[in-house]
Amino acid sequence: MKKKQTETKKGPTKAGMLISAYRDEKCLSQLELVQELAKKGIIIQKGSVSNWENGVATPPLETFMSLCQIFEIPDVMKAYFGSNPLSPFHGLNDKGMEKMLEYRDLLLASHLYDEQTAEVIPFATRKIKLFQTMASAGTGNFIDGDDYEWYEAGDEVPQEADFGVRLSGDSMEPRFINHQTVWVHQQDTLQNGEIGIFFLNGSAYCKKLGTDEGGVCLISLNPKYTPIRIKDGDTFKTFGRVVG
Repeated sequence: MKKKQTETKKGPTKAGMLISAYRDEKCLSQLELVQELAKKGIIIQKGSVSNWENGVATPPLETFMSLCQIFEIPDVMKAYFGSNPLSPFHGLNDKGMEKMLEYRDLLLASHLYDEQTAEVIPFATRKIKLFQTMASAGTGNFIDGDDYEWYEAGDEVPQEADFGVRLSGDSMEPRFINHQTVWVHQQDTLQNGEIGIFFLNGSAYCKKLGTDEGGVCLISLNPKYTPIRIKDGDTFKTFGRVVG
């Protein structure tokens, strides 16, 4: 014959007693407390407060902290455990706590010890032109006019860049590869050895500028391409210096 098991009746928990005591102090009904929690985005069943207060259930941590806000409990740890050794008021009587608060008010009024909050500065983006017509790293294509899109530049684009252009060909390998986007600072002249975007006889090139006793030439980084010598009568222009 099986023995009849006796059921142990649960009583109110610390959390339940705290909720009940502070709800009474605030003169809130259980339904009104449910409505106050709903204002904070916490939706519970109507019987939940009764279950908490009777020890049938325990509120989740987020809900419990929201309840403490509704009850305006200044020291949750002291309210729950009876004392809070970490509190600056620990060990002080009412008069001592009053003096502490007076001193805090003096510090706040001086503004010498104001809490510093970090200012969130939104990430500022800038838009620069990204030309769709490819500048050749081989045969040469024209780049100018309205064939571009606005590109929202981030950290990947050097601050000194004024526009971007996509490359075609392999003459600037290994540093620049086919279809890579390069970023360019717009300027009319370059120094010997600098890489830039150039206009020559109706086409655009990405090359290294070379100058010698024979004049100006556009040099490829890929050794299989011979330099392009700028001749008298050629239409030649510098678009800018490649910066990234």
